[in-house]
Amino acid sequence: MSFVGGALATSGTVHAAAADEAASSPDESQHQARTPDALEEVTVLAQRTTAEIARAAQQQALNLINLTTADQMEKLPDINTGEAIRRVPGISLETDTGEGRYVNIRGLDADLNSTTFGGLRLPPTNNSSPSGAGRAVALDSIPIGFVGAITVTKTNLPEQDAEALGGTIDITPKTAPADGNAFVDLKLGTGLEVLRHTWITDGAVTAGTRFGGSGDYHPFSILVTAAVYTDRRGVDDAEAGFTDAQPAVADKAFSSFEQRYYNYHRERHGYGVDLGYQPDADNKWYVRYYDAGYSETVLRNRLIWGLSGTPSADPVNPNGFVDTANFAKALRDEKEYLKSRVFALGGKNIVDGTSIDYHVGYTKGTYEKPYDLNSTFSNPATAIVHYDNTTYPNWPSVAATGVTPTDPAGYTLQGISNQAQHSDDHEWGIGANVSVPTDLTGAPNENVKFGVNARLRNRVASAVNLKANNLPGLPLSQAVSGNDILFYQGHYENGPQIDANVLRALYAGSTSSDNLVADASSYQNDKENVYAVYGQYAFGFGPLGLIAGARVENTKATYAANLVDSKPAVPTVTPISQDKSYTNFFPSAQARYEFAPDLIGRAAVSATIARPGFNQVTASTSIDPSGSVSTGNPQLKPVTATGIDLSIEKYLSHAGIVSIGLFDKEIKNYIVTQEANLPLPAQDGFVGLAKTFTFANAPKARAYGVEANYVEHFSDVLPGIWGGFGVSANWTWVQSSYEIRPGENSVLPSTSKNTGNAALLYDLHPVNLSLGAYYVSRNIFGVNSSAATDVWAQDRFSVDFGSQYQVSEPFSVYFNAKNLTNTALKFTEGRAADRVIQREFYGVTLQAGFNLKF
Repeated sequence: MSFVGGALATSGTVHAAAADEAASSPDESQHQARTPDALEEVTVLAQRTTAEIARAAQQQALNLINLTTADQMEKLPDINTGEAIRRVPGISLETDTGEGRYVNIRGLDADLNSTTFGGLRLPPTNNSSPSGAGRAVALDSIPIGFVGAITVTKTNLPEQDAEALGGTIDITPKTAPADGNAFVDLKLGTGLEVLRHTWITDGAVTAGTRFGGSGDYHPFSILVTAAVYTDRRGVDDAEAGFTDAQPAVADKAFSSFEQRYYNYHRERHGYGVDLGYQPDADNKWYVRYYDAGYSETVLRNRLIWGLSGTPSADPVNPNGFVDTANFAKALRDEKEYLKSRVFALGGKNIVDGTSIDYHVGYTKGTYEKPYDLNSTFSNPATAIVHYDNTTYPNWPSVAATGVTPTDPAGYTLQGISNQAQHSDDHEWGIGANVSVPTDLTGAPNENVKFGVNARLRNRVASAVNLKANNLPGLPLSQAVSGNDILFYQGHYENGPQIDANVLRALYAGSTSSDNLVADASSYQNDKENVYAVYGQYAFGFGPLGLIAGARVENTKATYAANLVDSKPAVPTVTPISQDKSYTNFFPSAQARYEFAPDLIGRAAVSATIARPGFNQVTASTSIDPSGSVSTGNPQLKPVTATGIDLSIEKYLSHAGIVSIGLFDKEIKNYIVTQEANLPLPAQDGFVGLAKTFTFANAPKARAYGVEANYVEHFSDVLPGIWGGFGVSANWTWVQSSYEIRPGENSVLPSTSKNTGNAALLYDLHPVNLSLGAYYVSRNIFGVNSSAATDVWAQDRFSVDFGSQYQVSEPFSVYFNAKNLTNTALKFTEGRAADRVIQREFYGVTLQAGFNLKF
């Protein structure tokens, strides 16, 4: 059977039985029976898509993709979409507060990738992102109980949005059932966060049916889904600042040291409804709405060692320092809401073999921070401090004489500040596609496909910065509660915690002054519209299948903000805006060669884009009293790339695979931070050159590497109970380079050279066991003025365990353990692992509950 006949067909009714039969074995007879479009099968059966269907979709796909299904996500204790995706080859994960948040694809950071939900682009919900660009989607806001399947696209087709320089993560929601059988999937669970001994609530329900019509066929369908996950995670954290080039012991002198004790309370949710109408095999329409996100409160207590930064060598300890310090205790009391919403309606019609599909969609990402209260108490007494950050750099020892830092006595309130923040990023998406069957090469299901698409986007961000006035000199002893806190595996003590209720009441009874300069600097109002047209031709010659075409995208944008000048005695605020328009051309050619029904070779050349981040291209400009300028750069060019991929894939029975691939991304106009003397903006009569901190395009960058994947289940090889065993392993090696500073090359930020997953599996009814390990090597997290001060995220290795037991046909129970290794998130100043500036622990997470499926 030719590639075109098996993989290019996009019309007709698909059936689960065909997909199951096709994916269960790689022999020729079943290869011939494969469903015409297994990727469509994943969408149609998203509520209960099997690993076999997902693997068949990968095998038949026109381009290079990886899929994971809800069934696979349940096997390990991943609690959000980002954590589930990290098991996919080529993926590395950025974490925060003990959870996966941002996903990097083949070494390219999340700001260079796109995330879609049911094919519609998701705007970000979190203002922060790995590179500070503000385009990355925080995937910790989407619970996996809400998701039917996830597809990671690594080589773009012309029909796909070109804004996917690293790749695209498409989340397939749970959708209406394909057959007439009603179903209900129910999950109820609990758990324990071991570090703080706090409980977890975990639940999800999905139900669907078809109805209406007469006889056995029901044209109407409905699906409703909802998921919640609530936890109270703790974080034990120690952070330090270094004073460089000290004569006592070079590059090891602390300027500060902080003991941080966090308590988080996160309530994650997802819910949605899918309505469908399919009167016959050639016509169908749908309406969908989904809402996902979380609310979170955080209490962060800090004990701050304010060292002078000019120590002397400790005469007793050759690895130690002696310094002086003052102390402060501080509390952050913050609340935030993150939410993603998706509305879509569309349909598909087949007229004389020509397929026409169309959609109108609206997506919205919001971030709301109603309050962020920061209170500081200081102790003016000076202590002699002995510390050693060399013997055990992960657990620096600190000791004070003359002052007891944990004792509330001597501390008085210095101030309370507050910040409220809001961002709203929404987009309308409108598109239509036409697929026309042709017969120029004689290949089955050969077709020409073309379409148009428009994305109309508006993003508004603002903040209010307040400071409480006329506060009393409240002693800390009147604002603490509870016992002394001993934490960080017994290494540090913080004393009693600051009571948030006391500070909230004090702030509520005070008057506040607004920092109008900070408020004005935070404002952004960006509009960005992208109009696209494409055409592609899918054809083939025997075992060779080809698809080629091009996409053209025109971008029209307006970036509005404020120019804030603090040089005058009375700062001035002037609204400014910049318009931008450009057009890009994206050719693509991809080939799939079927050496045998179960042995597939691929080659692809594709072009993609990453538009400048809103925080990079913003017109916002601030001039400080010294005349230094911080500004975005609306004249930034978009980052573009040409990707080349070669791979070979051997498909095994029971959704197994052995594959290896080579990839190369040649990148133009990569965006870097820039510090230079540039013309001062004309404002209030000031002209000339000023030290300016902004962004610029580097001429080129590159990321290339190797990706390998191996999954096998041994039921056909090993006898009896041993046949339940299986293994899964993938490894990605990435080499990258760009000009990080003038005349200096480096690896790309967020690019780990090695990323890998390995899992030992056991699946023999009624038992399913998974022991999974994840490894990511160090990478640059933040770029500073020199290689010695760049911030590096150090390597991480973690192990998770998942288990399920099928009690009866509809009923199963599960027990999971996450982060068995209690892996720390560790950042260092410079590449070396011994200059630790942050190291935090989260503890082990235990989960237990039951699933009911009928």
